[in-house]
Amino acid sequence: MDLTVLGASGTWPNADSATSGYLLRHDGFNLWVDAGTGTLANLQRHIRLPDIHGIVISHAHPDHYVDLYPCFYAWHYGELGRPGLPVVVPTGFTDLLAGAVSEDSQIGMRSAFAFREVAPGESFEIGPFRVDTRPMAHLELPALGFRIRADGAVLAYTGDTGPTEAVAEIAREADLLLSEATWQDRNDLLPFHLSSRQAAVHARNAGARALLLTHIWPTLDRSVSVAQAAEEFTGPVDAAVEGMRVEVGA
Repeated sequence: MDLTVLGASGTWPNADSATSGYLLRHDGFNLWVDAGTGTLANLQRHIRLPDIHGIVISHAHPDHYVDLYPCFYAWHYGELGRPGLPVVVPTGFTDLLAGAVSEDSQIGMRSAFAFREVAPGESFEIGPFRVDTRPMAHLELPALGFRIRADGAVLAYTGDTGPTEAVAEIAREADLLLSEATWQDRNDLLPFHLSSRQAAVHARNAGARALLLTHIWPTLDRSVSVAQAAEEFTGPVDAAVEGMRVEVGA
């Protein structure tokens, strides 16, 4: 299972970066996981647009899905893709996405994308991947955390979340926990995001083999995030950066 980071900044991107998005490849299948600002452009550094085989969205915050719009325009009006691209989204997401485009585009979107809405706790298959979901602690939205499996390799991805035991459920003995780590140590941590230290504690408690920090607040020094996480987790720790490639389960 090959993971490529398309975007790793939390909430907004710095220059030459992007918000949340990842390309997951296995057995010739290209799965785009989260579609934040700038990730569609970065995706095309690795594959052609017509070679997207499926899309999965963790939750309905723009820094995780907004590039679905230009993808649709290219796929439908640019005639770069085939009708019926599988797009798996949380419950209620489809109507939210359609609400920002014209009626004609809403019709086109239903043709271009084959939406499947899943509730937290549901499982699904897409291409060679088996995906189990758990509800994350992120405001009042349906926010999905993913446990993605293929040929014995396991990738856990939190999307956005605050501290919750559900992270340990998706990350139990995973080859890699790709965890949001918005904050560093501070006294006023908000309950709907993790600090790098909290992410590391979840990785340790889950018995994950490695930890990759992502969704880091753009003004923070990522080396500090890694150092704080390494105080809690003895396995390999790194910070995600655009263009990074990781072989999961190797």
